[in-house]
Amino acid sequence: MANSSDVDDPQPSTSTRKATCPICDKWFPIAAIEQHVDECLTMSHGSDGSPTEQQQQPKATSALTSSQASKRNFSIFERSPKPVKRARSDTGLAVTVTSIVKAEQPIEITCIETDDEEEQPREPTKKPKIMDPKPKRESTATTSTIHQESNVPLAERVRPSTIEEYVGQEQIIGRNTILRKLFDHDTIPSMILWGPPGCGKTTLANIIANRCKRNVATLRFAKLSATMAGVADVKEVVKVAKNESAFNRRTVLFMDEIHRFNKQQQDIFLPHVESGTITLIGATTENPSFSLNSSLLSRCRVIVLEKHSVESMIRILERALPEYKAVLVPANLNNNVPDLSKMPYVPRMLVHEETIRWLAETCDGDARIGLNSLQLALSSAASYTPSASATTSATFSDSLITVTLEDVREGLKKSHLLYDRKGDQHYDIISALHKSIRASDDNAALYWATRMVASGEDPRYICRRMIRMASEDIGLADMNALQVATTTLNAVQSVGLPEADCIIAQCAVYLARAPKSREVYEAYKRCRASIDESKGPMPSVPLHLRNAPTKLMKDLRYGAGYNLLHKDVSGLTYMPDGMEDENYFSE
Repeated sequence: MANSSDVDDPQPSTSTRKATCPICDKWFPIAAIEQHVDECLTMSHGSDGSPTEQQQQPKATSALTSSQASKRNFSIFERSPKPVKRARSDTGLAVTVTSIVKAEQPIEITCIETDDEEEQPREPTKKPKIMDPKPKRESTATTSTIHQESNVPLAERVRPSTIEEYVGQEQIIGRNTILRKLFDHDTIPSMILWGPPGCGKTTLANIIANRCKRNVATLRFAKLSATMAGVADVKEVVKVAKNESAFNRRTVLFMDEIHRFNKQQQDIFLPHVESGTITLIGATTENPSFSLNSSLLSRCRVIVLEKHSVESMIRILERALPEYKAVLVPANLNNNVPDLSKMPYVPRMLVHEETIRWLAETCDGDARIGLNSLQLALSSAASYTPSASATTSATFSDSLITVTLEDVREGLKKSHLLYDRKGDQHYDIISALHKSIRASDDNAALYWATRMVASGEDPRYICRRMIRMASEDIGLADMNALQVATTTLNAVQSVGLPEADCIIAQCAVYLARAPKSREVYEAYKRCRASIDESKGPMPSVPLHLRNAPTKLMKDLRYGAGYNLLHKDVSGLTYMPDGMEDENYFSE
């Protein structure tokens, strides 16, 4: 049975229901409300989308009472330029409003069911107005607030952009060097920059890139990294370089970590470097003699960069202090604050000179590690906020944050030692240990052995090399040396690090202090040389020295005439025929 309310109040058709326009407050049939709102919005806004004066004036709105009609409310958010999503009422009706207003503000649409023939009276109601976008909060940062540090590392922020700002490597980029003169005349040759991490290879390439930007009509710079790029990326750069060369524009290609390309991949550079299509600048931390193609090396000049000295590191760290509005306090001021009125910025902290020197001494010549350590120290100090009472009662200089050596010594330990167990440092340091023992310099031998242990070298490798030293350089002068070295290896394998560190040190010092004799080693080398240089078939073993385990061999006179006497008494020769007079122990 049907509900009585459904019979008494039948749902009117869509053509008989009306809705009020949210712009002009006029009533329109539901079927025409969408088109009218579009036209009304267009007429009530200027060409730039701003409301006209008429729209900005407040209007009174009216709505029917509940006794006159059943009211429907919709909240529609305007979005420009797309139409908003339809809002659907309980009866299945929908209203779509296309708005050109940029701010997302709610608009109320009052929908009422009514007849077209009967004009419904309206009562004044408060018209919802389109609100202005929420104003942005003004910045309240002052010079006393904590420095909002950039996400860019300090080493990247202070990277020099000109050759005049470049610090260190005076032997290759100094005023009177050939490379500096070539740079000054925009003549950039193909070269391989070889040096340890943090010595300035990438910085030098960055300076070349900036020079290319200033001479964009004749130079073009492209940067790739062998850790991410491949042969296809190099081919793309070469393709563009060929087009640019038609307009007399040279292409400089910087390939970082070029040793990551295997020698077959490195062949991609050969024809284009030789023809001058590209000028190649490669950066590597590995020895080019082993890691790069010899054909490529013949077409490029190898530039060797060294570690930064302590003085160079101090200059680099001092140039980074303005990034934190820090002021250097020289040691000769006896902790007195320098004249801050001459500073180009308002200082926030004071850094003692001994702190900068300590950081420069502990970074092992790596500018990147030094700057990262400085960034950590200054960031930690900048996070300190003095109390309000202390700030108001102290003078300006007293309110500055002071960074002393004691503040950073505990937080920053020297944990970086440049050492690659497969690179040049591996072979250079073991060579230094060997030569120190050979020269009987026990102090140097102890240093190099300890440095290898501290750098993480395999202790068994050190012991194996010392066994070799015991035989090669000490030999017959001290027969116990070989036994000591062999026992050291067994002890290290049994105990392991860190307990075995003093065992290695003891062996190194013993070998350095032991008497030296290279007699056996030199004799071996001469014997080996005579064998390697022998022409024709190798000489046969004399019959009296041959082994005769069978009757046939005895019948062939193998071992005939052999006796157990001394060589001077036996009357036999023990060298091959024709080599009886050969003596490897005499030079």
